[in-house]
Amino acid sequence: MKKYLILLFTVLTSLHVSAKSDGSQLWLGKQYANSCQVISQLPDDATAKIAKLELENNWRGKNVELKIDKALNLGEGYNIYARPAQQGDNIQYEATITASNPIGLLYGAYELIRLQNTDAYNTGSGNQQNFSKAIDETEKPQVGLRILNHWDNLDGSIERGYAGKSIFKWEEIKLGKNGKGGSISKSLHDRLITYARANASLGINGSVLNNVNASPKMMTAEYINKVKVIANILRPYGIRVYLSINFASPMALGYTKTADPLDKKVQQWWKKKAKEIYAAIPDFGGFLVKANSEGQPGPGDYQRTHAEGANMLADAVKPYGGIIMWRSFVYGANHKGEDRVKQAVSEFKGMDGKFRDNVILQSKNGPLDFQPREPYAPIFDNIRQTPQIAELQITQEYLGQSKHLTYLAPMWKEFFGFVNPSKLVGISGVANIGNDANWCGHPFSQANWYAFGRLAWNPSLTAEEIAHEWLVQTYENQDEKFTKPVEMMMMTSREACVNYMMPLGLHHIFKFDHHYGPEPDGFIASYPLEWCPVYYHKADAKGIGFDRSSKGTDAVGQYPEPYRSQYDNIETCPEEYLLWFHHVAWNYKMKSGSTLWQELCMKYNMGVAMVEVYRDFWHTSAKQYMKGHEQEWQHTDSLLNVQLENAKEWRETCLKYFQTFSKMDIQ
Repeated sequence: MKKYLILLFTVLTSLHVSAKSDGSQLWLGKQYANSCQVISQLPDDATAKIAKLELENNWRGKNVELKIDKALNLGEGYNIYARPAQQGDNIQYEATITASNPIGLLYGAYELIRLQNTDAYNTGSGNQQNFSKAIDETEKPQVGLRILNHWDNLDGSIERGYAGKSIFKWEEIKLGKNGKGGSISKSLHDRLITYARANASLGINGSVLNNVNASPKMMTAEYINKVKVIANILRPYGIRVYLSINFASPMALGYTKTADPLDKKVQQWWKKKAKEIYAAIPDFGGFLVKANSEGQPGPGDYQRTHAEGANMLADAVKPYGGIIMWRSFVYGANHKGEDRVKQAVSEFKGMDGKFRDNVILQSKNGPLDFQPREPYAPIFDNIRQTPQIAELQITQEYLGQSKHLTYLAPMWKEFFGFVNPSKLVGISGVANIGNDANWCGHPFSQANWYAFGRLAWNPSLTAEEIAHEWLVQTYENQDEKFTKPVEMMMMTSREACVNYMMPLGLHHIFKFDHHYGPEPDGFIASYPLEWCPVYYHKADAKGIGFDRSSKGTDAVGQYPEPYRSQYDNIETCPEEYLLWFHHVAWNYKMKSGSTLWQELCMKYNMGVAMVEVYRDFWHTSAKQYMKGHEQEWQHTDSLLNVQLENAKEWRETCLKYFQTFSKMDIQ
């Protein structure tokens, strides 16, 4: 207990840090120690103490009362009641936060601070007209599981990570002589506290610490005890830890001769391993599994189904309340010759209803692979009896990789326009977090972490609202001459990226392996065809695009009405998906009156032109509003030049290549 109290004291006192201009404090902003009185009669709880301290450091109102009322049955939610109060010659707010438990109080505290820092109401600037009415707000998360997926490896590298090495520095966690206990370096501890605060401020309540292409070593006692140290730091912030596993771990570690999920020794090993993990981490969340995909082992290696593999693991964690998140990103081996975008539904639809009740199917938002634009994945319609988590990608693998300013909230809102979040049990995001000082590489890539958390909590928020929140909290500037143009940059940036990379439904024409630049002519005979760009655009003398209509691969047949018929007909197919679902003649007349080729040229030109607008505004006008954030201004300014050169490269490479088929002038 003494060690735990010392750890808690370190956690609390480490919150007293001043904002830096390198972006390291994210959107958490400045702190104002002793600025308000917090009134509470709460149990001796670590989470409640953090809520109290966050308000003391950050809320500038008169006072705030924290109350627990279990009868309200708010779950992780809270109620905030704030009203104007006279304090001498000034009018300030006093507030009450009521929740059913301490984590609700912490989430409520962060919401009260966010309302203040985004000027949703005023807490003492002298503008008294903003104090005309009370605020009464009740919030509850719309989905239960709001989880970051880290693709971090034990050696510190990050698959598809673009912001330095992993923040989970396992070598800086030292275990005792008996392999248990553990100490952690101060720098790692402080970094994890900021990470925990940032996630809790958004309502993120879970973290998968390692890559889905998992090392079996993660299941050793050494790493389990190191995970315990991290779990103890994150727990007071309402964050459960999860681990990705290698399905063949017992065999790879030498305990069994097989990883067959129906083998009794394999089943027993996983049950024993679950018992070991939960003894160390009682609130451990469960396992994330990538199996029989891209070379990873799985039940298919033994002619077993995904359901049989997932259920074996589910039985192991079930006694402790654990879950299995089983990824549907499976293609290749059993689907030779089948359109890749159809393979997830083909693989899993017949297993629906055969999974244990603590198995959740985790599916990417699109049917291919985190492209700049995809139609939504039809697996969300075809799986009806198995709970589902939507997997979004925060890290910009296919959208500029932390070198391009690409705000992703509009893309995720587009997805939620097709897939109702109320039908999901969770939303996960592949994290873009690394050990760079500013966490995410590009200063504006922080906005994608922020937007993921806000949308996971409340998918009905608009992308515009979230952009404004992040901008004014991060750069502490409410001047509309700054916020309006920068919000315009953010809100249009994803569409600009689509236009200069792959407009009108084009997809997956990136360079092999690293997925950064364009390679529309990409073909390597020794590679699976579905890894080659030429497989996806199918350009020829007649036209361009992948025929997924009922006359082609019939991928449209996996969608419900009205989408099936809408996508199937070239005349009604939305033009943003046109080349995804149809092979279209170069001289096909678009809605604008232009030919397909002219429209393609126009889209590429528009994408480049938009980045020029961003670069010019940021370089000539934004700097004057970035006082205290000059380093971030310079970093963004430099990266916008990189983005512009990249956009031009995409345009020139793609149009010159496609011109060899269209035989038309580039316009």
